[in-house]
Amino acid sequence: MLVRYSLRVRPGWLVRISAPAVAQPLILAAYREVLRAGAHPLLRVTVDGVEEAFYREASEEQLRYVSELQRQEVEHIDASLGVWADTNTRSLTNVPPERRRIRAEATRPLSQRFLERAAQGTLRWVGTQYPTQAAAQEAEMSLEEYEDFVYGAGFLDRPDPVAEWESVRKRQQRIADFLSTKRTVRVVAEDTDLVVGVAGRRWINAAGEHNFPDGEVFTGPEEDRTTGHVRFTFPALYGGREVTGVRLVFEGGRVVHAEADKGREFLQEMLNTDPGARVLGEFAFGLNPHIQRFTRNTLFDEKIGGTVHMALGSSYPETGGRNQSGIHWDLICDLRQGGEVYADGELILRDGRLLLDT
Repeated sequence: MLVRYSLRVRPGWLVRISAPAVAQPLILAAYREVLRAGAHPLLRVTVDGVEEAFYREASEEQLRYVSELQRQEVEHIDASLGVWADTNTRSLTNVPPERRRIRAEATRPLSQRFLERAAQGTLRWVGTQYPTQAAAQEAEMSLEEYEDFVYGAGFLDRPDPVAEWESVRKRQQRIADFLSTKRTVRVVAEDTDLVVGVAGRRWINAAGEHNFPDGEVFTGPEEDRTTGHVRFTFPALYGGREVTGVRLVFEGGRVVHAEADKGREFLQEMLNTDPGARVLGEFAFGLNPHIQRFTRNTLFDEKIGGTVHMALGSSYPETGGRNQSGIHWDLICDLRQGGEVYADGELILRDGRLLLDT
């Protein structure tokens, strides 16, 4: 699925596989599939503790250093498979936010170039989760339960997963086409009344090409047209840190006030990463009916059917979004109990159910 469906690898391509060593079974399987596709695999495998050691030991000069090899890699790879597989989801919890801000600032040009090439169609990429004990524990499941959840969310337990995702694509394309004609989206829920400008922006149908599993439609909002207030239902997660009860007030597209029940200081640090960190880079509808519970993993949680999510920070250029930032922080609103969404004043979602499907 990842090599043939998501990345659509072609002979002669240079395909980067980035993953922690704990994901060895998936790394090896992907490596073999890339070779069978006639392409050239480039392995980037990390071991436990390396990232933590970097943030603990690196000088400021080292935090800011980006090698020419990294720049050239982003320019020359044809596809990138990224695998998340934590053995300790909290290993970076105590890293000072300022050190992470410095690193994010240094690597922002790499991220921006990566996204630019993706938008131009010269680079394909996908990210996925390899089930680990740590991820299962975060989701409050056994490893076996978590594996079933992960594979079920990607339709890998079905006889023909590709056919399932093609069906998802068709349904979601109808939604994306409808939304592409609208100028505003308004979200109304408990402690939430937020209007997001989306005029002239493209809605992307995410059906397994960039995330796996997937199931959302998203866009890059107009940078200066988000107004109102919003309370996010689930804890906001970033780099092992957790912020609960996040409440934001927007004026003229920017966050002008922010509160949280827990983690307020970290929230403020994130908002101060750079000027773009206070602007929405993404607005999206979660549409995967097989993801219904919060797992403390954004890859899955942002796809929960009946939710919307918004990301502070960088936009995806293919949407028409222009916001740039060293962060992209997804925050989720659960609308399954009392939420409504309006597009240009028309009610399109109530209690987590899209009325467009009727």
